[in-house]
Amino acid sequence: MKRKFRGATTVAIGMGVALAAAGCAGGSDQGDADGTVTLTVWTNSTTGPGLEFFTNAAKAYHEKDPNVTVSVQSIQNEDLDGKLQTALNSSSAPDIFLQRGGGKMQAMVEADQLQALHLSDEATANAGEAALAGESIDGTVYAVPFDFLPEGIYYSQDLFTQAGIDGTPTTLSDLEAVVQKLKDAGIEPIAVGAKDAWPAAHWYYNFALRECSGDVMNETAKSLAFDDACWTKAGEDLEDFLATDPFNDGFLTTPAQQGAGSSAGLLANHKAAMELMGGWDPGVIASLTPDQKPLPDLGWFPFPTIDGGQGDPTALLGGIDGYSVSKDAPKQATEFLEFLLTKEQQEAYATAFNAIPVNKDAQSGVTDPYNVSALEAFNKSGFVSQYLDTLYGANVGNAMNTAVVDLFAGKGSAADIASQSNDAAAKG
Repeated sequence: MKRKFRGATTVAIGMGVALAAAGCAGGSDQGDADGTVTLTVWTNSTTGPGLEFFTNAAKAYHEKDPNVTVSVQSIQNEDLDGKLQTALNSSSAPDIFLQRGGGKMQAMVEADQLQALHLSDEATANAGEAALAGESIDGTVYAVPFDFLPEGIYYSQDLFTQAGIDGTPTTLSDLEAVVQKLKDAGIEPIAVGAKDAWPAAHWYYNFALRECSGDVMNETAKSLAFDDACWTKAGEDLEDFLATDPFNDGFLTTPAQQGAGSSAGLLANHKAAMELMGGWDPGVIASLTPDQKPLPDLGWFPFPTIDGGQGDPTALLGGIDGYSVSKDAPKQATEFLEFLLTKEQQEAYATAFNAIPVNKDAQSGVTDPYNVSALEAFNKSGFVSQYLDTLYGANVGNAMNTAVVDLFAGKGSAADIASQSNDAAAKG
């Protein structure tokens, strides 16, 4: 899945020294006799503004605390997981590292490879309850969140106006009415890149977010047992929605993000009115417009509510970029992460990554209308979940995604999604 990953070089800033690291050294200098400490940070920010942010943050922290040097080691995204697992297993882990979350974080906790993070009151307030919940297991925080990319429905305001649609839908029945109005106006309502599987699966994820309580979703992350009736009910909701014929012609062979004929391209070129997608979508859409500039009429609204659902109606799915602290890291590692949650650092982070920062005091720089709408929804959200194929791990996630695509293709049933997910979990 193409999600907002940053790429990465190795830079160490501190005590006036820049270290060019050819390898991936792990573990901190736990403290010299003079009280100095060197922290290692592994990130996948390779070049440009992202790497510059971490370089500047390391320098700023050293100026704040001259006893701490922060060595930022940038690793190519595709290589990060393997190198990190090797380092964790060999007790040479970096002090701080990018945390994928979900099943990967759960496995690290079970292997006793992470520190439980007890943040200061100020840092807790800076991060916010919803974002911290997305980086927690059983109420314990295991990663510090920096930003959140809420998933929602991107739409063309011009096509909505053309179809006589005022405002945006807030309930599922409202969405179905919007779909019908668009069809009546000769406009394809929703683009979905089902060829890539995960965009179709995200429709099920969002229905599950509305039907299942947060407790059920979190408990399922531990048990991998999809036995609660809400999982099948979410599939039934999706099945009923599919019956309204809401998606573009040929959606089963439509890619998600490659070319003008992709689901993002259909929205970018006003060939479809909506697309359910994560927060990286505006950039993809901009690259696919005729002039390769941002779509000027792009808007955003959260996934609609469902009558009778057990989920929090304000809950959001999305990607959380957070960083964990390895088990043997010194206390300065957590203190550095708390520093990155401060207003000034969060503003710099948001600028570097074109992201929605978790610190509300740093959110004034978010001005694009679609991001403003997403930000408002995020700040109202009582529950945040990572994508289900992240939350429940690759084996279960792939089985779930396949079962959802089968439902889209008319080859499976709502009950198959839960049962096939259970089967994948049983295989390990």
